[in-house]
Amino acid sequence: MDIKKNYINGQWQAALSGATRSITNPGNGEVIGIVADSNADDSRLAIAAAKNAFYGKGEWRRMNGPKRAEMLLAIADKIRARADELALLDMLDNGKPLREARADVDDAAACFRYYAGLVCQPQGGVYEVSDGFGPMHSYSMHEPVGVCALITPWNYPLLMATWKLAPSLAAGNCVVFKPSEVTPLSAVELFRIFDEVGLPAGTANLVLGTGPQAGHELALSHDVDMITFTGSTRTGQIIASAAVGNLKKVGLELGGKSPNVIFADADLEGAVEWAMIGVFFNQGEVCSAGSRILVEESLKDKFVARLAERANAMTIGYGLNNPDMGAIVSSTQLEKVLGHIERAKQQGATLVCGGERYTEGECAKGYFVRPTIFDNCTKEMDIVREEVFGPVVAVQTFRTEAEAVAMANDTPYGLAGAVFTSDGARALRVMKEIRAGVTWINCYNPTFNEAPWGGYKMSGYGRDLGVNGLQEYQQVKQVNINLKPGVVGWYENKAND
Repeated sequence: MDIKKNYINGQWQAALSGATRSITNPGNGEVIGIVADSNADDSRLAIAAAKNAFYGKGEWRRMNGPKRAEMLLAIADKIRARADELALLDMLDNGKPLREARADVDDAAACFRYYAGLVCQPQGGVYEVSDGFGPMHSYSMHEPVGVCALITPWNYPLLMATWKLAPSLAAGNCVVFKPSEVTPLSAVELFRIFDEVGLPAGTANLVLGTGPQAGHELALSHDVDMITFTGSTRTGQIIASAAVGNLKKVGLELGGKSPNVIFADADLEGAVEWAMIGVFFNQGEVCSAGSRILVEESLKDKFVARLAERANAMTIGYGLNNPDMGAIVSSTQLEKVLGHIERAKQQGATLVCGGERYTEGECAKGYFVRPTIFDNCTKEMDIVREEVFGPVVAVQTFRTEAEAVAMANDTPYGLAGAVFTSDGARALRVMKEIRAGVTWINCYNPTFNEAPWGGYKMSGYGRDLGVNGLQEYQQVKQVNINLKPGVVGWYENKAND
């Protein structure tokens, strides 16, 4: 089995220590790949390559927007051409159904195409200024930040990579990318595509390894100008603390415990369908998962019964067979999810369905969990307070709109939230009060390359996607021009005052 290597300064190379790690298929527990297991020395090598490419050679940052756009479009075309292969890799690596992995690949290609178009759009601005210093012209321009370190999670291996790589490259930065050590295989192939289209050496560098061994150096290094991270809140706090040394720019998209608020006048079948997508899509391994369902008391019993009926009918299985729900990403994550379920039982939540590992047939050797619903949950329970990152939902009830808003905001997180109601005025009113960065009305989880993504509070700061996603990887330079060169007489005027 070939060892997947780092990609540094345009060359494929093993970890300097020679260490490797095995990658496991969560659907059956089998080893599907061996990759370099890098440490801080490898990260320093990649940082040096990116620094030289940006500040030394400067080929990528000096390349005009249309030319960079051509290369991004070429990357998008190659992703589409290899869509089946890339989707299969993510399915094998992550455990998700193949159709979901294929949708991720399509979105990844579209993300590169979007930023290829955006980078050629007008940026900056011209300002009217006072004449206190004589005739002046003032304008701003957007420039790349410099060396950017990008770290992504395991739940959307290829897609999350493109959310960061496409805008950072479009802006003209040079990057060091570290994917999750759990799901790195599609990232390796993406960097093969970068190599094929001819990105200048050092522009995009790939380091494979764990956060503590390879990732921490990216946050600590004074040669890194910006670091962005998607993952757990705790890891985000560590990265933000480590980044203080040189006050590098930091972007964090972190955890969530998002509320899905359902009023009694909502369309029942529609609300149930979207709630299913909100919490069971991608095995519930979604930072924005609607893992707290808040239902108006008069609708609760009917809603929970229908949700449980739908959950019990879901198919669970190996991703290649396109079940409704695939495998949890790893044995470690499986144990975390099962631990959350056991604590919820112990703390008095009512188990409606699921609540156990699924081991039937082909799933016996994989990491599968039945879709799980807990009713009669209270705000003190861990299942209401803590992110599970699995197919588990906690149901609570409310009586009034004000109570619903208070419950929705009773969390340290603020990534996402939704409202279901047939009353448009109430939907807008409640949505305005929910403290979250991404919100939906009468739907849950649609995401678009054109619209910004990010949270409030302990869910982090900064934005992926949209125009904001490009601006994350830019800094603004202000240029002020004296249109009448020469002495302005300021000191003389001050003396005469």
